[in-house]
Parts: sequence; C-alpha cells; structure tokens
Amino acid sequence: MPVIQAFIPGAGLGIRLRPLTERLPKPLVPLFHRPLAEWALEACARVGIRHFALNTHHLPEAWLDFGAPPAAALPQPVVGANGEPAIIRCWQDHDLTLFHEPILLETGGGLKNIEMWIGEESLLVHNGDIFSNLPLEKLIAAHETSGLPVTLALRSHGNARHIALDSSLTRVTDIRNRLGRAEGTHVFSGIYCVNPGFLNLLPAAAKISVIPAFLTLAAEGRLGACVLDEGVWLDLGDRESYLSAHRELRLGPAIHPLARIGHGATVENSVIGPGAVVEAGAIVRNCVVWGGNRIAGDAVLDHCIVCTGKPTAGVHRDADL
Repeated sequence: MPVIQAFIPGAGLGIRLRPLTERLPKPLVPLFHRPLAEWALEACARVGIRHFALNTHHLPEAWLDFGAPPAAALPQPVVGANGEPAIIRCWQDHDLTLFHEPILLETGGGLKNIEMWIGEESLLVHNGDIFSNLPLEKLIAAHETSGLPVTLALRSHGNARHIALDSSLTRVTDIRNRLGRAEGTHVFSGIYCVNPGFLNLLPAAAKISVIPAFLTLAAEGRLGACVLDEGVWLDLGDRESYLSAHRELRLGPAIHPLARIGHGATVENSVIGPGAVVEAGAIVRNCVVWGGNRIAGDAVLDHCIVCTGKPTAGVHRDADL
C-alpha cells in the first residue's frame, strides 16, 4: 500500500537557534524566504504524499497564518489523544492538520498523540527543521518491501554517526551503543517510515522519545534501514548550519524581488528577505536578513542574522539582531 500521509514534527523549542526561535517556531524560520516546514512539506509532496499532520507547541499562534483555511468544514472535529482540538488548514491543495501540545510530548508522545489521525495507513515522518532533496521514493519502496514496522533513512557521512547496521545495511542493530552491540556508523536523517502497529510500542499520554521504541525493535532485529547518500541533506537546528545553508544552497533569488537595496549599498553573499530595506551606504556580508527588517546606512554587518524587526545600525559581527 503506497504511503500517502506524512507527519512533520514541529513542536520543538528550537533552543539552539535562539534568539531566532523567540520570534518564530523553528519550522517557520525562513530558508530562502520560505518557512523550513514548507520545504519539508514540498519534499514529501514530491513523492505523492497528499495528507499532512504537524504538531505545535512553542508560539502556536504563529501557525494561524500558515497555509489557508479549508474549502469546507469537516463533518466532525479532529482531536488529538491529549484532548486538544486540531486546526485544519490547506497547503497547496493538500490538507494539513495541526495538533497542538500544551505540554510538549517529545518525538514519541507527539506521534502517539496523532494515532487516531494516522488510522490504518503507513506514515512518512519528516522532521520540520531539516532541508533535504533525498530520493524519498527509495525509502518508501524499501519500507513497503521489507514489511518491517519502521524503516529509518540514514546517511553514511556526517557528525552524528550513532546508528549501527548489520552487514546488509538494511537492519539497525544499535543506537548510540545502547544495546552494547556496536558503535554507530551512520547518521539518522530525521526521516523514517512507520506502520501504524508501531504505535503500540508507545505509551499513551506520555512525554517520551521515540528512541526507546526504536531500540526495542533493533533488539528484535525488526528496525529497518535505508541508506540514502544521494542528494542534499542539512540539519538546520543551529545558527552556523542555518547560515551555511544560505551560502551553500541555491533555492531561489538571494535578494527577494520585494526587498529594497539602496543605491551604493554593498550586499555580498547574503540573503535579503521580502520587504527588507538595506539603506544606501550599508555594508552587508555573509548575512541573512529576514523580511521586513531595515538596515541603516551606517551599518556594517558580517555573519549576522537580522530577525528582530528592529532597525539595525552600527558595526556587528556574528550577531543576531
């Protein structure tokens, strides 16, 4: 049965990205003028996903402007297992159900909270704070062929190689050597496929990570793996990776058509968002300027993220303004 629904975990606090995430939830932080969550949704939609769920916690009101209202009301309201009514939105003709968590439930609890929404269909999970153009169709095919409860998408290279595999590279044998079997060799991408039966391993109404359930399956030889080294995969959970993504990727115009750059201003290796203004005389290098911000003519900025909405003046380096 093809996977036609996806869950975008988006409820995290984004601590490593503060103060950016004091303004917006991490999945709404812009990457080349579009929210991170939108890039995740688009990656899933490319492989035929038609129904989406996303969980919220931090700054939930920011999500009210995401997507559009549905064309018609559902015959009955959707409610999470925590009793919170969901908000139904529409994103590019796909339905998007927002599940709020007043108490943060973590990765396992958040998945368990949407169990009724998942129903009897398999699910693709794609973290909301990563950018990827991985061939997700290979992950889905591997999952459907294996018949396993869960299949993790992995990378061979990266800094957090916590996942150990068997010789076939299709089964996870350990995670962070928690089972005492092996040190890790591969990076977990934050993307995986799951069958609804997997949720039986997650306790109800609990704040819990998904990792203990993964370890249970690994101990039984039932945690699948699919190594996807093709394409781009970036974890954008910290400041340096966020700035690097804007230097390395070419996802659209660096200077948005609705930005205004004053005559004589210098803008180098920087991304300037819609409605942003860089006044004449300003020097902006290696920066990301969110939409609607104003850079004064006396500003000299290098390696900065301008996101607070306050006018920025003076000399700054490695600052969030």
